[in-house]
Amino acid sequence: MKSGRNEAPGLDILRGDVTESVSGLFRDGGRRLAGAFRGLLGSRWTERALVVSGIALLTLAGGARLTGAIQKRGDLRRFSSARTAAVVLAANRGGAGEVDTALWSPQRIRAYEESLRRSLGAPLAVLSIPKIGLEVPVLEGTDDLTLNRAVGLISGTPRPGEPGNVAIAGHRDGFFRGLKDVALGDEVEVKTLTATHSYVIDSIRIVSPGDVSVLDPTPDPSLTLVTCYPFYFVGDAPQRYIVRAVERTSRSSR
Repeated sequence: MKSGRNEAPGLDILRGDVTESVSGLFRDGGRRLAGAFRGLLGSRWTERALVVSGIALLTLAGGARLTGAIQKRGDLRRFSSARTAAVVLAANRGGAGEVDTALWSPQRIRAYEESLRRSLGAPLAVLSIPKIGLEVPVLEGTDDLTLNRAVGLISGTPRPGEPGNVAIAGHRDGFFRGLKDVALGDEVEVKTLTATHSYVIDSIRIVSPGDVSVLDPTPDPSLTLVTCYPFYFVGDAPQRYIVRAVERTSRSSR
């Protein structure tokens, strides 16, 4: 039996068209949505990539500055170490054959050679007097070992290179034997880790051991060299030979 409803001709076709149209709409919408999603995803990845690139560039720039600072500090340390090594080398070099001991007493030569077997602190400076061919490290203190090995800074006086009256002692039958041949106007040089100080001898005095006024502070930078006198006295020398020099120039080593 046929249904009582009358359907218009072509309804099935219309239904088919509607179905097809709806399906097409969903397909087109899906493609557009997928395209939009891909575009959004792509933009996010692009943004992330830019952020990462920016961070990388900042890191590289910061790293370059840090590396430069580290290298600068390293260069300064290497420079300081090299100069320190040069001063230490002057203190530790060779035996008697590399130091002019022609005027030294046999006893002092033996004491010097024995001192080379001992380790001492880093020198404060190097003292040079070109006229007498003297170049000797300046160590801290005036004990026997120190003065057998080098010359020593007298306690209570400024360190080499500092303002005031820098006082240095040495043995009359060792490194300071040559002081007998210096004269007014002769040059004296003191090299520290930071500067080279040039002095000119302006006085030579002979005083008693109790005359400590030679160590008094001075308003201007000066250098006082102290040794026993007479130079060839047998036994304990009764006097002191004082060479005073005033600073003429100071050149920075940095």
